[in-house]
This record gives sequence, C-alpha cells and structure tokens, in this order.
Amino acid sequence: MTPADTGASTTVGAASSVPASSPSPAPAPGGPDSGDSRMTPGGPGYRRMSLALFLAGVATFALLYSTQALLPLISGDLGVSAGDASWTVAAATGGLAVFVLPMSALSERFGRRTVMTASLAVAVTVGLLVPFAPSLPALVALRAVQGAALAGLPASATAYLAEEVRPRALVTAIGLFVAGNSVGGMSGRVITGWVAQEWGWRVAVGVIGLVAVACAVAFRMLLPAPKHFTAGSLRPRVLVRTVRDHLADPLLRRLYAIGALFMTVFGGVYTVIGYRLTEAPFSLPQGVVGSIFLVYLVGTVSASAAGRLVGRLGRRGALYLGGGTTAAGLLLSLAPSLPLVLLGLVLITAGFFAGHAVASSAVGRTAVHGRAQASALYQSAYYVGSSAGSTVGAVAFHSGGWAGTVGVGLLAVLGVVAITGLGSLAARRRSAGAPLRALGATR
Repeated sequence: MTPADTGASTTVGAASSVPASSPSPAPAPGGPDSGDSRMTPGGPGYRRMSLALFLAGVATFALLYSTQALLPLISGDLGVSAGDASWTVAAATGGLAVFVLPMSALSERFGRRTVMTASLAVAVTVGLLVPFAPSLPALVALRAVQGAALAGLPASATAYLAEEVRPRALVTAIGLFVAGNSVGGMSGRVITGWVAQEWGWRVAVGVIGLVAVACAVAFRMLLPAPKHFTAGSLRPRVLVRTVRDHLADPLLRRLYAIGALFMTVFGGVYTVIGYRLTEAPFSLPQGVVGSIFLVYLVGTVSASAAGRLVGRLGRRGALYLGGGTTAAGLLLSLAPSLPLVLLGLVLITAGFFAGHAVASSAVGRTAVHGRAQASALYQSAYYVGSSAGSTVGAVAFHSGGWAGTVGVGLLAVLGVVAITGLGSLAARRRSAGAPLRALGATR
C-alpha cells in the first residue's frame, strides 16, 4: 500500500538533506524481499520481538491509565471534583506528549532498545511511588513524571519496527504493538477496579506497578538486538530540520490530526464512563465498573486486524470505517440501557483501535528518514488528544452529563472524516492532473 492510498503527498521527506537515521536497506533486485534480512512473520526473532513489544505496550497503557477507572474513588478520598481528578490522567498523557519528541531524538542517538528499556525502568519505579502520594498535587506531579518517562516507548517502538520488520509485514507488527496497548489498558482498569473495591485505589495502583515491573523485565529479556539501526545526531539543528520536513508534508500532518482526534474521543469516553456507571440509573459497584473495560479486548482484535482491513479497503477506507464505527458507538451509548451502553463502548473501542493502528502504521511507512521523529510527532499529537479529551470530556460531563461528553466525541469524529475526505479529494486531483503532466512532458 503506497502513501497515495491515504490521499496525500507521496514525497515525504524528499526535501530533507540531513537524515536523522539511515533508511532501511532496499530489497535486492531478485524479488520484493530477496536479500532483505529484516524480520518477517514466521522468520527468526519475529515471535520474540512481537511478544516483547506486546508486553511493552501492556506496561505502557497499564501505567499510563492506571488511575482512569479509579477517578470516582480518588474524588471521594481526596475530596476533589471529577474535573480535578481527571488531571491524574491528563498529567500523564500530557507529560508523554511533551517529552515524546526529545525521547525520540535520544533513541536516534543511543538506540531504540536502550531508550525503551530506560523509559520502562523509570516509569515502573515512579509507578511504585504513586500509591504513597499524600495529596492531589503530589499525585498529579508523579503522574506527569511517569508520563514523561513513558514517552520513550511509543515512538521508539514504531521506529524499531519500521527498521527491523519488512514493509509488507509492518502494519501487522504495529497492530500487535497497539494490541498490547489495548490489553494493558483493559487489564489495568479491570485489575484496579476489583482490587480497589476491596482495598482502595492506592493498593490497586500499586498492584499495577508490580505488573508493569514484570512486563518490563520480560521485555528486556525478549527483544532482539537491532540489526538495521544507524545512530544519528543529537544536534538541535538536525532535529529541527527533520521535524520541519515532517510537518511540511501534508500526508503526515493529516495523520497527526487524525490520531489526535481519535484519541480525543477515546480519552473523553473512558475518563468519564466510570462516573456515569457509578451514578443513577446504573449505580454499579467499582469492581463491576472496572470489568466494563474488558471491552478493550475488542480493540486487541481490531488493531491486530488493521493490516487485513487496509488490504481490503485501503487506508482511507479503513479510516472511514473506523470513524463511522466510533460515531455509531457514541450515539448508541446515549441509551439509558446498560446492554446498549456496553455495545456502544464495544463499537467505540473497535473503531478507535482500528483507526489508530492504520494511522500510526501509515506514519511509519511514509517517513523515509527520521522515523523516530515522525512517529514522535504522531504520538505527541495522539496524547495531546488524550489529554484534551480527558479534560474537555470531564468538563462537558459536569455541565451537560453524558450527552455533553458524547457531543465532544462526535465533533472529533467529524474532524476525522473531514480530514480523510480532504485526503481523498487531493488524491483525485493528483490522479486527474497526472495525464496532463505526462502529456506535457511528451511535447
């Protein structure tokens, strides 16, 4: 699938004269993959790599959103509003959004595996300190540090895959990493829900910290050493030039905006859903509310299937489908029926994870240099969307109830569809202009 399938420019990074890292080796002339030593499904190291990054994804999302399902309990324990408690989520995702680009620069210099290992080590250490936070400001500060530490994971993992996995297997490989995100998000919320119901939110967060420690150790033991990484420069001028090249490309700009808007929906819905389900007419206990997040398993499936979805519909078609599914779930969740609310969450989750996997893999394949920076910009936009969704969604819920949160989500989905539509229009214009340019060249 070429970049044109997303309806935007196919000349990403062509203007850059200073690559941040060497491009992956091209296939030999004998065939599409002959002479290519990068990993492929069924080949040496692929399973270890997939499991390692899957566990990294589990740890990342479990830690990043460890307080999200516990917000009603945190509000009650610390005597704060839903909007104030939501900062324990927004601070973590905001810290990640701010630091993901600097961390990606470190990964260009010191290596993907080194930066991912160090990031997980710091994040799990902070995770073991979070349960002892004496106040909301201290809790928010620790969560911001934890998010900043986790910033070394997403962009470095995507860049690692883009360098070490053959292009035709890249969407599937990134889908598995995103699937690990969904399992981490689901398990973190389910575990914290039931543990908190018996022993409180502090013990619940501590348990998640221990789970993340186990994932971090297994990740470091399993991940194969990179074979196609070439160290780049830490000079600010090189970094600024690389970032400028990426931001100048219309395809990458659209993908960044799509990632941010999808995450605005997801962050808002899952920050507020705990409040809705613990209040009338549902009045569910905390353990049951935590179990609601089992719908993340749907995200695991949809993210893993993203490669097949793109193969059938193209990238733009897959993004339209993800946006439409998300919108349908938002509307269905307005019903005062628990089964319909759950079905709505299933659709929201499936649409979000499919759209995220498609957009993030498109970034990895489009960027021909500075892949870590390209992925970092996507992750930064993605987590800015998460922070915005968490905060705006909570404020909308406070002022307009669940319908207010749904309204914010529908506006974000409309943005996804509009941006994808602009890409489709640009692709048609290029297709119509190509014969004219070819004719002119023959004169």
